[in-house]
Amino acid sequence: MTMVKTTVALGAATMALMAAPAMADKWDMPMAYSGSNFHSVTGAEFAKCVTTGTGGDIEIVTHPSGSLFPGAQIKRAIQTGQVQIGERLLSGHQNEDPLFGVDSIPFLVSSFDEHAKLFEIAKPHLEELLATQNLTMVYSVPWPPQGLYFNKEVNSVADMEGVKFRSYNNATSRLAELTGMLPVTVEAAEISQAFATGVAESMVSSGATGYDRKVWESLSHFYEVDAWLPRNYIMVNSDVWNGTSEANQNVIKACGEIAEYAGTWRAKEYTGFTMAGLSAGGMEVGRAGDQLMGDLKAIGETMTAEWLEAAGATGQAIVDAYNAAE
Repeated sequence: MTMVKTTVALGAATMALMAAPAMADKWDMPMAYSGSNFHSVTGAEFAKCVTTGTGGDIEIVTHPSGSLFPGAQIKRAIQTGQVQIGERLLSGHQNEDPLFGVDSIPFLVSSFDEHAKLFEIAKPHLEELLATQNLTMVYSVPWPPQGLYFNKEVNSVADMEGVKFRSYNNATSRLAELTGMLPVTVEAAEISQAFATGVAESMVSSGATGYDRKVWESLSHFYEVDAWLPRNYIMVNSDVWNGTSEANQNVIKACGEIAEYAGTWRAKEYTGFTMAGLSAGGMEVGRAGDQLMGDLKAIGETMTAEWLEAAGATGQAIVDAYNAAE
């Protein structure tokens, strides 16, 4: 009787294996931000959508908090095929091409609606640029408007002199230089430690980043200045993408559209929530005063002129098209 049961079980297992699809193609997806950050949550949902939608042909595994690759290395890892897919803040690579910094032009846009118009105009140019780097864009989600964090009260640019400022791209480094602050490169995963140890004393970032990293434990003030709305981009190695079946490409595109919609909605909803969270943590939260805003906008004009000069005809065409669409 036991032999019969064993034979039947083996037969059933064999039939199941014969009927099962081929082993899943595993795609590792490094992400720079904490697992609780809304970008990482959206990425995890996207990964599940693709895994389910492809019937298990492609299994995407996310690696948040820079656990697989630090943020600065993620783009290169995708390009070279060390991983198949990943998420990166492209403005962090503006030194490669000024176009990557199109979402960090100070005070060009200050709301989600304005930013959506800018991204729609810039997207084809970005896709063309990424294609030359063996990258295919899947989806992109904006951050909330960027504000300024300090460990003291700041009423003008003069008050920023000598402050150690966390930078994460060309725009933030240049902002530090023009305000007399000292730029210090700090990855997102290292923010809490940098502030706790005094490596950095200030940053420009969204309420989301500050809330996720509990910066109220080290910083005291957040000023809403709506400097810009940077974007995170999910990109696939183009060789991997071209080797993916059309059916699975369509699933990935559809999941990407859902993720972009959901992530953008979260960014909007998270803005108010995180402002309240920073305040509840003990920070002074509010709009920057007239003097500070006036100083910053003057600096923004300088930075915009510099970006346009560096970005050339393509950059000018994007900004002109955006201004014409307003």
